[in-house]
Amino acid sequence: MDYLYDGTFEGFLTCIFAHYYEERAAGIYRLENYQSSLLSASRFIAADEEKAAKVYEAIGKKISKENLRRVYRVFLSSDEEKENKLLRYIQLGFQVGPGISLLHSDPVVFAVQQCEHKVSYETHRIKGLARFSALKNSASENGKEILYCCLEPDHDILELIAGHFADRLKNDPFIIHDKTRNKAVISQGGSWCIAGFTDQDLPILGVGEREYRDLWKNYFETIAIRERINPKCQKRFMPVRYWKNLTELR
Repeated sequence: MDYLYDGTFEGFLTCIFAHYYEERAAGIYRLENYQSSLLSASRFIAADEEKAAKVYEAIGKKISKENLRRVYRVFLSSDEEKENKLLRYIQLGFQVGPGISLLHSDPVVFAVQQCEHKVSYETHRIKGLARFSALKNSASENGKEILYCCLEPDHDILELIAGHFADRLKNDPFIIHDKTRNKAVISQGGSWCIAGFTDQDLPILGVGEREYRDLWKNYFETIAIRERINPKCQKRFMPVRYWKNLTELR
């Protein structure tokens, strides 16, 4: 039996609950991506907060808190097989407990570690590649501008970077927009939330923003030592897929 879910973490955990307490799952898939087959039956599992909470607590207690965080980080990845990799990982974790983290050569563990590494690496990289622009804030009484950053990350990492920027920019309201997934981190005064967001929600550029962009581009070009330009190295640390959202490389 293939279990289908709504794409939420709670929905995925509810499928895990059904796997143990109802019928074993042959696989878990997002409903929107599932291709039905005559050879396998499927069933949609509606997200249930109570059942999801039981699985959430069980992973933390029977495996470990760190593995619970690993499961969540892998769930945020864009890997098409992440649900089934996690299903096998959780099954193995319930059998061996916290020691699963040491089974590096096990193919089940290795597959999950690779997914986690990709998510963690992009999270670290984006923290250095995020570029903010100043936009007019019509809701501000004192005319204070709002900072805006547009990203198109491979993985769903907004939640993983939100705390970092909310701490760094406590005195400045900001929006970090994941254009790929049409949602954004919205923060003010160190508090943040994630909400749906599209280009249509954007205010216009603030006063002087274009001048600041030109200054930054000039600075970027001026400090470069042309004799030591290394395109291969640059592309390794600043992959080309991120360039369209980098002010200095537009």
